Amino acid sequence: MASCSGSAPGAERKPLSIDESSLAQAQAPVSQRSGPEISRVPYPVAGNGDASQNWGDLYLPAGVHKADSVPLVVLIHGGAWHRSIGAGDFSYFAQDLVGRGVAVYNIEYRRVGSGGGWPTTFTDVASALGHIPDIVDQTPELSGKTEVVGHSAGAQLATWAGSQTAHPEHQLGKYPSFKPDRIVALSGPLDMTNATNLSDLDMVNAVGGTPLTAASRYEDVDPIQNIDPSIPVVAVHGTADTTVSWQNSQRYIQALLQAGGNGRLDLLYGDTHGSLITSGTVHYQYVMETITDSLLE
Repeated sequence: MASCSGSAPGAERKPLSIDESSLAQAQAPVSQRSGPEISRVPYPVAGNGDASQNWGDLYLPAGVHKADSVPLVVLIHGGAWHRSIGAGDFSYFAQDLVGRGVAVYNIEYRRVGSGGGWPTTFTDVASALGHIPDIVDQTPELSGKTEVVGHSAGAQLATWAGSQTAHPEHQLGKYPSFKPDRIVALSGPLDMTNATNLSDLDMVNAVGGTPLTAASRYEDVDPIQNIDPSIPVVAVHGTADTTVSWQNSQRYIQALLQAGGNGRLDLLYGDTHGSLITSGTVHYQYVMETITDSLLE
């Protein structure tokens, strides 16, 4: 009877060398699932946290995945830094992203009206990003290639907190030891002083003052005042946005380029503040592709 193994009967199989064994392990799948897997992952904060808000939902994509093969999108929801909107309102966006083959960590944080505001909202998000290396270490299929994406207030938080490794410690405490490969800011108030001067009272409530009465706070968390030229940033903004003017993103990208950084401004004609993250609208798939294409190259 012929051998099914393809070896002559009685022949001894040559053991794998160390190098071959390591290669075989790296090529073997570490996960196989028929649909996306979602798990709630808490992140630690300094001082007293809130277990009901200091967490992120980790979405892992369906299919077969080898070790170190899946990139991660860290998603930060908007909502004017106010408790009325939370991470659950961005779950559809996370589901659409994970359906494109990336992992997603959709984070929650304390907001104005739910224990947030200054400085908690900002330190929570910094802590959530600081926890990303641990999540990558504990999830074998994650490659470590990471992008931080935020919408509206979340874009401010993403662009600020994602750019902190190059800056010294200040009144908000230690910055996260985490550096994303890229930041994507959607409809973001990336020049907070300019946005506040255009009557953004939500921002005044979140920071606890105006640029005149709380100048040092704006210096600490305003993205345009905390640029890291080594991190590429794509700012996406609708030309019909009446909540946050597209010129706000333009000002940030111009400042990033002047600092020697890599920045790009994508203006989406006719889009409002929320339409570019609304499924079925003209540019929704373009936004999805902007977020995922460079990660999946």
